[in-house]
Amino acid sequence: MPPVQRGGRVSRRRLLKTAGGLAVGGLSIAALDLPFFDVAGAQQDPTACRADDESAGDRSLVISNWPAYIDPRKKETSTLQVFQQRTGITVDYTDDVNDNAEFYAKVRNQLGSCDPIDRDLMMLTDWMAARMVGLGWIQPLHADRVPNLHANLIEPLRGRQWDPDLSYHAPWQSGLTGIAYNAAKTGEIKSFEELLTRSDLKGRVTLLSEMRDTMAFLLRVVGADPDDFTPEQWSAAIERLREVVASGQIRAFTGNEYIQDLAAGNIVACEAWSGDVIQAQFDNPDIRFVAPEEGLSLWSDNMLVPNLATHQANAEKWIDYYYEPEVAAKLAAWVNYICPVEGAREEMEKIDPSLVDNQLIFPDADFLADTFDFMPLDDRQTTEYERDWSDVTGG
Repeated sequence: MPPVQRGGRVSRRRLLKTAGGLAVGGLSIAALDLPFFDVAGAQQDPTACRADDESAGDRSLVISNWPAYIDPRKKETSTLQVFQQRTGITVDYTDDVNDNAEFYAKVRNQLGSCDPIDRDLMMLTDWMAARMVGLGWIQPLHADRVPNLHANLIEPLRGRQWDPDLSYHAPWQSGLTGIAYNAAKTGEIKSFEELLTRSDLKGRVTLLSEMRDTMAFLLRVVGADPDDFTPEQWSAAIERLREVVASGQIRAFTGNEYIQDLAAGNIVACEAWSGDVIQAQFDNPDIRFVAPEEGLSLWSDNMLVPNLATHQANAEKWIDYYYEPEVAAKLAAWVNYICPVEGAREEMEKIDPSLVDNQLIFPDADFLADTFDFMPLDDRQTTEYERDWSDVTGG
């Protein structure tokens, strides 16, 4: 096949509705240990808050995902169309997840009260997935119905502290947060510390407006582990960021527009998401992605079955289908984020050989040798840390 045409698309992460451009100023789970999230009256028991599964008599499935996060759905050969043809399941697919917090606000009253949200599957980022699992809002998956997930998930995405046994989640796509720079405008940048301190970059740097992305690196900078840090270490990291902001080093905290500013030369370096950089490199080969000396933040957007879903078995067929290497490669060729499925790299040889050796889609063990996640926060911590963050960033 000829290489897949990628021009003109917008990546999933670039559609985040963040503050953007803020100017600096029936399945037993009794043995599972769920983290506690302190939302008064909202905690649920997924074994009790569940509906009858109508999948056997109703071949349908309702999905909520992020925009631009699947190959073109109307094409007869698309992954979605082939799924429908193969299974006889009709998929009602919507791209109404624009922001994790916004989606949470949309469904929290229903899920917290054990009311249906009229969805069978939704895709949310690690930290929000952890929050919902901790609140008991997510149905456990039947492991025997998703054998491809357990067999084919790549090793770096296994053992997440909030769901180590894949009881509740299946990564849809994954990505890396690191550094990007414009090689036509500045020299090589090797570390996050350089972003914060180099005098030639002053006022020409942006950081991400998503708190967990940026603060994970600040925690690394002050010698803490983003996967497991103390309140004192958080305070040290937020104070370091406060000093950097006060110095004028940071031009802005951005959501989706940093890549355009980088390509145009309005900034010369930034904190960046890997998928955005791949897209930008098609038009501007001077855009470079760097795994900083502090490591890389590795995250996933995850498939979750909410409480009272009425087509869980159909949802599990969807999950298992997308963990077939051939299907996963076809999806990855379009979305250009890290493919979470073992064996997809070999299948990509048949679809688009130019992507086979791309470390931002199929990273090897060395590239992912030093990756980290952000520690799950309870609601008290979330409120406190988001307040600190907003105080420093003005967001």
